[in-house]
Amino acid sequence: MGKAWLQGAPVGLLDELEQQAQQRKASADDAEKRKSQREEIFRTQLEPGMNALHEFLGKLVANLKVLQPKKRLGFALVGYGDITGYIEHDYDLKSNVLPGSREIVLAFHCLVASEECPTVEVIGASKVKTVAGAFQRYHLGGLLEPKKDGNGEVISAKFNAKGRIPMRATFLADADSAAVRMNFVNFDSLGTATKNVPAGQLNEALFDSIGRYLMREDGNLFQEALPDSFRAQLRTRVQQDQIKRRWESKIGEQQKADLERIKREQSLTGRFTRPATGGDRPPGVSWLDRFKGLIKKDK
Repeated sequence: MGKAWLQGAPVGLLDELEQQAQQRKASADDAEKRKSQREEIFRTQLEPGMNALHEFLGKLVANLKVLQPKKRLGFALVGYGDITGYIEHDYDLKSNVLPGSREIVLAFHCLVASEECPTVEVIGASKVKTVAGAFQRYHLGGLLEPKKDGNGEVISAKFNAKGRIPMRATFLADADSAAVRMNFVNFDSLGTATKNVPAGQLNEALFDSIGRYLMREDGNLFQEALPDSFRAQLRTRVQQDQIKRRWESKIGEQQKADLERIKREQSLTGRFTRPATGGDRPPGVSWLDRFKGLIKKDK
């Protein structure tokens, strides 16, 4: 009886528990393996790449401080309008090194050109609060001629933007993600733009794109490159569409010509004449045959 009990359900239960334990151990082993791989990528690719990026940014900043290029920027602020400013070359480049992570921060400012910005009158307590809050959020001044009601609440005011808009580029690499996270604050617009870059893309071409983006020369940094296979598919599709349009055009022209011929025959006979088997069209030739002929000619 005891032997039969050992060979029954409890043995199946132990097998099930053992399988679960093996699966958990395998999952833990896989997680540890992936962690080791990410740490290896950080050590062999991300750390050297971030060092190269920091060196590149240092040289870029040094040149910009000497050249002082005049870069005009424009930002749209809801409730106010367009803000115009120019980059101040007060660059501050910092690098923070921690175990398993590396951070590079480049900060500078955009000086608002008040004389090039509109003076806007805002009426209504809620609207004034909205615009004033936006000005405060982006470190802007320029509230003029506020008018208050009997309760001391501002119900109308004029705004003319002034101040310095902070701009910041942050590059963070860590062993957990095996990638670089790039944040750009107040560049293309007021706010933050983010892009993640795999370790394998940390090269001179990327550094050049980053430099041009920081200098506000172009925005190609956020344009994703299409895989070659997808580009080939697009080219093939375009070619097919072009051939299809040529076929449709030829068929349309042929149909028009046939219709004109039928009209001429009808005007001569005074009645509708069905196309004969002789003449312009060989006997037994269908529209499908004519269509295939057009395809062969197109090829």
